[in-house]
Amino acid sequence: MPAKSKAQQMAAGAALAAKRGERKASELKGASREMVETMTEKELSELASTRRKGKPDHVSRD
Repeated sequence: MPAKSKAQQMAAGAALAAKRGERKASELKGASREMVETMTEKELSELASTRRKGKPDHVSRD
């Protein structure tokens, strides 16, 4: 599942770092904190590895 925006890709990268222990989960905010709790490392890796070229900065939640 590719990321839909740059913000989602970056949040997934932060969540992945926390999941791997490279960053403290308590330092995360918003979507990235929720991602750590609800997604697997494989799912986060797929989102974080999405290319950002051509992606919008943000996508509205509909």
